[in-house]
Amino acid sequence: MDLNPINPGHLLVVPIKPIERLTSLDSKIASHLFEIAQKILKAIEISELKIEGANIFISDGEVSGQEVPHIHLHIIPRFKGDKIKISFGKPFKRESRQELNRIAAIISDAIS
Repeated sequence: MDLNPINPGHLLVVPIKPIERLTSLDSKIASHLFEIAQKILKAIEISELKIEGANIFISDGEVSGQEVPHIHLHIIPRFKGDKIKISFGKPFKRESRQELNRIAAIISDAIS
């Protein structure tokens, strides 16, 4: 359970071995984290908490807001009227298709 829950049922799925970045995590363990998250979320959905949705996220690296130096997956139950707002802190900027294609090519070329 998260020690400072945003909503009742807010919890963390944490690998046993502390790994700082998602890119350093073994792909089988990364997959397992999401399998466990899915099982837990299903349990929350049928519990007395009666959630209406959930936010599931990872902050990867200190600059992204990661407060402890190891990967962990947050599951935050959501309820209509819970007054929680997920924000990226700045307005969205619509990019041109040309720029999106350029960035996609850079990423695609780096995939091994």
